[in-house]
Amino acid sequence: MQIYNLKSVKLVRRSLRSNATPLERIMWRHLRNRQVNGVKFYRQYSVGCYVVDFYAPALKLAIEIDGGQHNEGGNIVKDEKRSTYLRQFGLSVMRFWNNEVRDNLSGVLDRISGTIKLLTPPSPPLKIRGGTKSYENK
Repeated sequence: MQIYNLKSVKLVRRSLRSNATPLERIMWRHLRNRQVNGVKFYRQYSVGCYVVDFYAPALKLAIEIDGGQHNEGGNIVKDEKRSTYLRQFGLSVMRFWNNEVRDNLSGVLDRISGTIKLLTPPSPPLKIRGGTKSYENK
């Protein structure tokens, strides 16, 4: 079952990229081109019917930048429903407030970096191939 970047949500994704908030643009400048721990992020990536601000498929990590409207009335419940939906597909969801990005960008990036380290599987040990060579003085 295809759930990522559905064609039916393509125009919405494109519109959201074109109309990104100033703080989403700031965050994108720091996440793009594998700048954080070498991880590839995409912006405005859809999972099912939802579009997340930033997504790292290799780690199944979604990052959302939320404005004040997310702390009002029914939006809190909608955001929790959305996060629950994303988690059912094995995604980790990180949420940051606009003021966190604006006032403490380095702290936000540190938290993202720490989460990436937790989600990154350890590298297998290197195997040494072949036998040992004997070097004699001639």
